[in-house]
Amino acid sequence: MTGIQLRSNAFNDHSFIARRYAYEGPNVSPPLTWSGVPDDAAELVLLCEDPDAPSGTFAHWVVVGIDPHSDGVEAGHCPPGGTELVNGYGQPGWGGPHPPPGDDAHHYFFRLYALSEPCVLPDAPRADQVHEEVEKRRIADGTLVGLYQR
Repeated sequence: MTGIQLRSNAFNDHSFIARRYAYEGPNVSPPLTWSGVPDDAAELVLLCEDPDAPSGTFAHWVVVGIDPHSDGVEAGHCPPGGTELVNGYGQPGWGGPHPPPGDDAHHYFFRLYALSEPCVLPDAPRADQVHEEVEKRRIADGTLVGLYQR
């Protein structure tokens, strides 16, 4: 399986995410760029999840139907061609980091999947539902991890 290079000019892999992107801040989705998407990809799916959340893995951003020929998304925007589903906060689109005060830094996994065919997800999928559906069709993926602490 090939790898997608997923990056952000807002934070480096395994470094802290700025308050601008946090739920208690302006709550703007971070800019992302990607490369290495296979030519035969039918669509891209983006998932941002926090496996350190006290109630279990929390979905912060789920976007389906992203144009496989795109190469990124600007801060505060939906990826090209994408449909933003309802996040763990019960709102469509991006919902930034918001770990409990005093917790160790939480890890926010941004995962971009290239799929062989479109996947169908509920309007408000849990992170495990996204994983289950993309695994059936995944031909490449990439991961970027950000940290956040309050």
